[in-house]
Amino acid sequence: MRFNHLGAVIVSLAVLTPSITTAQETATTDTLTLSLDRCIAIALSDNPTIKVADMEIERVDYSKKEVIGQLLPSISFGATYNRTLAKQVTYMNMDAFKGMGSSSSNNESSEGENAESQESGQSNASSATGSSGNSGIKMGLDNSYSVGFSASLPLIAPQLWKSLKLSDSQILQNVEAARQSRLSLINSVKTAYYTLLLAEDSYNVILESYENAKFNHDVYKKKFQVGSASEYDVLRSSVALKNVEPELMQAEISIKQARLQLQILMGMSCTIPIKATTTLADYEKDMYAQTLSIDRSIEGNTDLRMLDIQTRSLRDALSIQKMSLLPTLALTANYNWTSMSNGTPFKDLRWNPYSMVGLTLSIPLFEGGQRYSRIKQAQIQVDEMKWQRENLERSVNMQVDLAIDNIHMNVKQIASTSESVKEADKAHDIMEKSFEIGAASYLDLRDSELALTRARLAYYQSIFNYLVAHSELELLLGNADVEKYTTETE
Repeated sequence: MRFNHLGAVIVSLAVLTPSITTAQETATTDTLTLSLDRCIAIALSDNPTIKVADMEIERVDYSKKEVIGQLLPSISFGATYNRTLAKQVTYMNMDAFKGMGSSSSNNESSEGENAESQESGQSNASSATGSSGNSGIKMGLDNSYSVGFSASLPLIAPQLWKSLKLSDSQILQNVEAARQSRLSLINSVKTAYYTLLLAEDSYNVILESYENAKFNHDVYKKKFQVGSASEYDVLRSSVALKNVEPELMQAEISIKQARLQLQILMGMSCTIPIKATTTLADYEKDMYAQTLSIDRSIEGNTDLRMLDIQTRSLRDALSIQKMSLLPTLALTANYNWTSMSNGTPFKDLRWNPYSMVGLTLSIPLFEGGQRYSRIKQAQIQVDEMKWQRENLERSVNMQVDLAIDNIHMNVKQIASTSESVKEADKAHDIMEKSFEIGAASYLDLRDSELALTRARLAYYQSIFNYLVAHSELELLLGNADVEKYTTETE
């Protein structure tokens, strides 16, 4: 009987083990455990803002190709048809032909014959003059067609050549804007990740306080049942327990909000639960080395870099305005077929080829001082950028000094709160033992628990403040290693 019972147990375990394992694997795979670097890598890969910035770079690249295309020949095909409704009438002055009669007289002919011929010539001329002067001559045909190709090629175009450099500046400006978006996203992801860690650590601290309050309340209930504690003690412990419950629920809400914010930044579905791999206390060991190795260089500041690129664009625009004073030369060519006919269209067509090659030279001489005014405007904009950069550089240096001072203050606060946690923990242990032997009241024990809770929350808050301040300084200096997070997804 024992062997049969043992066999049934083994069979039952063999049947249930796969289902238990599958359930555990499902629970494990449903929750994503992500490190900070992994979260940043996912955000840089899937965040819509980054995709829009990259698409903007691609758009400006096509804009440069458009400018390059203006340097290449442009060829077009065209066809025209015209129907003449009223033909043009031309009148001729026949008085000029009166003296063009035969002036040479034959010596052998008689004077009578000469006079007769002159009279007949005059009568013919007058009749011709009268007919043309009254009716005129109609010019042209009813239908005209033209089909052919036309081409042009700029040979000397200084403004167009300089526009290529302006396109390069626009591409650099969009590249820097995309880099700024990435740095801002990295800072946002770090802040959201640190907020999640703060919410989880705060929840654990409040949960421990809640469990202690619940344990004390249960103890007093049991003591009250056996008559060793008063009803006041039970009520007081119950009130202490209920006072912690709102804080615990608020901590749970904070965790959900932090996770949601992090998932939005990463471009992930909000239905997938995520979990952090570290705690705030894990960052304490590296903060001293990071503080000592802070680089104050502002060369990577995105605002300064963007201002430098804008200054370059304005200089290119100034050069383009100066190039407008130079002449331009273009090569043109045409090859057409023409046809003209009377009567019904598309009948009796007679096509004749016609071609032409030429040069077009344009020399700007005077436009009322417009070009000069545009050049002076562009020069003033370039000069303005010098003063703006000086002011911006001074402002950035001031912000860096304040950020570093804030980091140093947070480091000191972490050291102070860390020592406070140790002292509060030790005081709570002493008070807990004193309470067990009856040397301390419940109020003393509760005060020590509250002091320990506040010390721990202050400790985690100080670490969070340091991490956020360090991330803000990294954004200000623009020295985040974007390539490291890019290779993280590969």
